[in-house]
Amino acid sequence: MKLLTLGINHHTAPVAIREKVAFDPEFLQEALHDLRHHLVGANQAGLPEATILSTCNRTEVYCAANDDATSILHEATFDWLAKTQRLAPSSLQPHIYSLPQSDAVRHAFRVACGLDSMVIGETQILGQMKDAVRTANDAGVLGTYLNQLFQKTFAVAKEVRGSTEIGAHSISMAAASVRLAERIFGSIADQRVLFIGAGDMISLCATHFVAHKPKSVAVANRTVERGQELADTIAAQEVQSESFKLSELPSRLHEFDIIASSTASSLPIIGLGMVESALKQRRHKPMVMIDLAVPRDFEPEIARLNDIYLYTVDDLGVMIQTGASLRQAAVSQAEAIIEDRVGNFMHWMSGRKTVPLIQDIQQQGERLRQLELERAMKRLMRGDDPQEVLNAMAQGLTNKFLHGSLHALQHSNGAERDALIKLLPKLFSSHTKSEDQ
Repeated sequence: MKLLTLGINHHTAPVAIREKVAFDPEFLQEALHDLRHHLVGANQAGLPEATILSTCNRTEVYCAANDDATSILHEATFDWLAKTQRLAPSSLQPHIYSLPQSDAVRHAFRVACGLDSMVIGETQILGQMKDAVRTANDAGVLGTYLNQLFQKTFAVAKEVRGSTEIGAHSISMAAASVRLAERIFGSIADQRVLFIGAGDMISLCATHFVAHKPKSVAVANRTVERGQELADTIAAQEVQSESFKLSELPSRLHEFDIIASSTASSLPIIGLGMVESALKQRRHKPMVMIDLAVPRDFEPEIARLNDIYLYTVDDLGVMIQTGASLRQAAVSQAEAIIEDRVGNFMHWMSGRKTVPLIQDIQQQGERLRQLELERAMKRLMRGDDPQEVLNAMAQGLTNKFLHGSLHALQHSNGAERDALIKLLPKLFSSHTKSEDQ
């Protein structure tokens, strides 16, 4: 059997292409059956295995097929993908990567560990991969080789996350904002969060905070409609949310524990006096303020107040740089682990080639055993001396066991004979010890 991974991802294709190749989860089993049927049609020599991983950032087809299909597996899989997703092959080809054998194994390991993700070390992809494997198994198209590949993949991901800090350090403004807030409050779940603005930066920041299920979230924006759109998106994640006009900010600032702001204002929109008033109403309960705007939305003097933790983009930048450096060290550790485990898996793959030979040898040995046993039983039933019968059976088994090898040695010459002379002592060396030893 040979392995192949064929697909596209955020490294090779823009979202306009990725969305056309993505599979609807509801029809994934149907697609898997169709893929197997297509591969069988391309190669009658074996029953192929298949798994499809389809997310917003990647669509990948993992296949295992008979050796006879190696030369056509890529072509058949690519043709099926283009046809199924109704894409011209010429429009899909520039974005496709095709990874055979150890490259396919290495890629699966890296994907599961989050090394191939937009945000290095993220964990969502591992759950998505497990879902894909579960779907393939339910569809009956997983098979021995892909099942072994993915079980090993999940084990490697667990090992990498357990022995490195691949997911421990923030590398984005939004993720760093959450981590800074956690340093002060410990948990986001008990806090009320306010987002000021409704642009891309605040939307991304909201996504990270909402993932931690805060007590409530509010959006303050000059344009009420845009603020409400973001609030509705947050509410869809089962987090209590609301929106209000930016002009209401002075009277409501005290309600919130965490404030993240990113507007296009050329002047600060939150002044020292406003924050002092909010602190009094809160009885000096701490507030975390994250200024994502340039120019800044918070007056710099606010940072001097007790119980106020104000962070600017420069503070976040330091954290991001530190996190990136630490994470890069973790990436190097993870890659080393992966490389070693790829070698282990390919050794297992290579060992599978000997399975038919081992089965043949075992069957031949069983036939010889049965033959000698039947002869011995007949002699015992005739009343022959049991000691002589046992000796004859042992001698018969020994002769039959050695016959093939000795015959090959006697009728060989040259390089073949030299090879046999080196090999046979290894095959017949004894690794057993007597019971009294």
